[in-house]
Amino acid sequence: MDLRPAALIPFLDPAAIIDAAGPWALLVVCGIVFAETGLLVGFLLPGDTLLIMAGLLSNPTAHPPHGVFGVNVWLVGLLIGLAAFLGGEVGYLIGHKAGPRIFERKESGFFSVKNVERTNAFFERFGGLTIILARFVPIVRTFAPVAAGVGHMNKWTYTLYNLIGAVLWGFGLTVFGYGISLIPGVGQIVADYIDVILLVAVLGTVAFVATHYVQQRRKARRAAEAGEDVVTDEDEARHLVLEHDVFDHPDRYGESARRHDHDDPDAPGR
Repeated sequence: MDLRPAALIPFLDPAAIIDAAGPWALLVVCGIVFAETGLLVGFLLPGDTLLIMAGLLSNPTAHPPHGVFGVNVWLVGLLIGLAAFLGGEVGYLIGHKAGPRIFERKESGFFSVKNVERTNAFFERFGGLTIILARFVPIVRTFAPVAAGVGHMNKWTYTLYNLIGAVLWGFGLTVFGYGISLIPGVGQIVADYIDVILLVAVLGTVAFVATHYVQQRRKARRAAEAGEDVVTDEDEARHLVLEHDVFDHPDRYGESARRHDHDDPDAPGR
């Protein structure tokens, strides 16, 4: 007895779904990648898994002649990489134009000052290279472009690192997923159970986003009930802005931090 979704629910027939979606499915993937790297709410999205899945589904065995998206895997990777690059550019622009006030908000399922602090810690350690490395770190890859924009990181340096990161992450992980599909037997498994894979991919993404959002909301509510400060005001937002030297000389951050502490009467030890 066939218990696969397509057999139990006719409208889940993979051929019908794929033929109806076609390149639009790729557009959705690119939109998700753009949001994860260009919009502050994008940290909820499972980017790495999505890219590897996109590569797997580009195997022509699953859906001839070019896979689920109907185009060659190299073009799939190129478009996803482009979406990642544009997302990073938009994230920088948002941070640059908005300035520190972008951090002035209440803790919620979409924003947490701890995410900004975690991103700043990466910059403090790796400097501008964070723009490349952050691509492979959930949450940080969402906040890094904004933090770089707010801190006025050199635009040309940022764009170069953003391009490198987008290629390595967006294009690289997609092609890596495709490479996995070329392992003997894997491509056929994808072809045989593509309906299950698509269903799990969609429902898994929705469940991941919903669960993460609820968890973040719950943490924010508990913090508020405990009397903690859950609103980042103007002064606190200003102290989240990275010193410009951090982008070029991360080892100098200690000096920058001491300057902040000297100006802050509430700093530890004062």
